[in-house]
Amino acid sequence: MYKVAIYGKGGIGKSTTTCNLAAALAAQGFTVMQIGCDPKADSTHLHRGGDALPAVLDCMREGGALDLSRIVRRADNGVLCVEAGGPVPGIGCAGRGIIAAFEALEKLHAYETYQPDFVLYDVLGDVVCGGFALPLRGDYADEVLIVTSGEMMSLYAASNIMHAIDHFKKRGYAQLRGLVANLRNIDDEQEKIARFCEEEQAEVVATIPRCGLIQQAEDAGATVIEAFVSSDLARAYRSLADLVAQDAERKGA
Repeated sequence: MYKVAIYGKGGIGKSTTTCNLAAALAAQGFTVMQIGCDPKADSTHLHRGGDALPAVLDCMREGGALDLSRIVRRADNGVLCVEAGGPVPGIGCAGRGIIAAFEALEKLHAYETYQPDFVLYDVLGDVVCGGFALPLRGDYADEVLIVTSGEMMSLYAASNIMHAIDHFKKRGYAQLRGLVANLRNIDDEQEKIARFCEEEQAEVVATIPRCGLIQQAEDAGATVIEAFVSSDLARAYRSLADLVAQDAERKGA
């Protein structure tokens, strides 16, 4: 089992990137589990085509025995979907919610039951408090990908996440694999990202071009991997999947 934590500023396209990465890996025959770690519980919607999926925390609030069949849903494309969820709006800590959801999955032996080859954590990255930093721990993730554009606030969030990773590196936490440049077509965007990487000693491991096919696929409730199989955009996502698969093979996962 190889585990990848995918971080990024809210609204940067992190969930879209994660969904397409998961779909590309599943299309290669791997068993993939995608765990949404955003209180909005909307990470896996492109896999489910509108099919409702109860969040782990919602099920826990309802009381009674928690059952894997309620909180893990295998989508038509094969991806195993999980949404951690969050507290009631205005009450409680979303970071603590992630911790509670992870503990519930472990208690129910979710990983042993489904035996995924890959686990992808889709994590909100505007802030990296204790709960949101949990997927960085070495027993949860092997590597971290940060989705960014060349926009200032996106790069600022990426810098914060990288500093958190650096802070934890002596504890055996996950290591930064690199940045996924999800382009927005702003002026000199790739040059801005390159300068950022030089300053932060990071690298771009994948570039996702700005393309209307993303919105068209989302409007159809599908990933680009499924809706536009032969497109350049799908090839970019498949290249990212190849990179992750090669990393897993190289590290013996």
